[in-house]
Amino acid sequence: MDKSILVVEDDRDISGLIGWHLKAEGFRALMEADGQKGLDVALREKPDLIILDLMLPGIDGLEICKRLKKNRDTEHIPVIMLTARGEEIDRIVGFELGADDYMVKPFSPRELMLRIRAVLRRADPEAEKSSVIRHGRLSVDPDKHTAAIDEIPLELTVTEFNLLLELLKNAGRVRTRDQLLDRVWGYRFEGYHRTVDTHIRRLRQKLDPLADDIETVRGIGYRFRE
Repeated sequence: MDKSILVVEDDRDISGLIGWHLKAEGFRALMEADGQKGLDVALREKPDLIILDLMLPGIDGLEICKRLKKNRDTEHIPVIMLTARGEEIDRIVGFELGADDYMVKPFSPRELMLRIRAVLRRADPEAEKSSVIRHGRLSVDPDKHTAAIDEIPLELTVTEFNLLLELLKNAGRVRTRDQLLDRVWGYRFEGYHRTVDTHIRRLRQKLDPLADDIETVRGIGYRFRE
């Protein structure tokens, strides 16, 4: 069955362009121009991925993302934020709320399709099949896409889980930001090193009291303590 992508975008030209490319790539496109209607469709249809504009009539994209990530039925759905605003604070807030990626208008439809496929690969539990990885009090199960400290489950986004898994599988070895972008995000993009830093900070907060196990190697990247 084709994967479904929900696009919540009030600019008809942009939504039409995205919809055309999604269908050309074999996706089932669900299109909404209103924030409340988009949220309703997301809750009802539970699409495989959501492309969410930041500025929307009704409810803005950040609020929609916040509500989706607080709902057990939709918290696992990856979200790509789409906005005309490129300020770093908007990007950070989006990531703080659980967005998996962020694109600034104007954008290349081809790049958006690449981002969509990269995010979907990260969200697929089958993509990282292996046995449970244990590291002291921490356990990560790639098959079930779950992580826990002392058997207490951690609430991680798709990107946070894959970032943790990548670091843990390479425990003791330094992973540069570019390597993490390649392995976790599926691409490298100039200026996106802050994306890695933001997610590392969020991951450390959720790993507390094991936050110090993720070590910063100044000027290079990060390493999970061996």
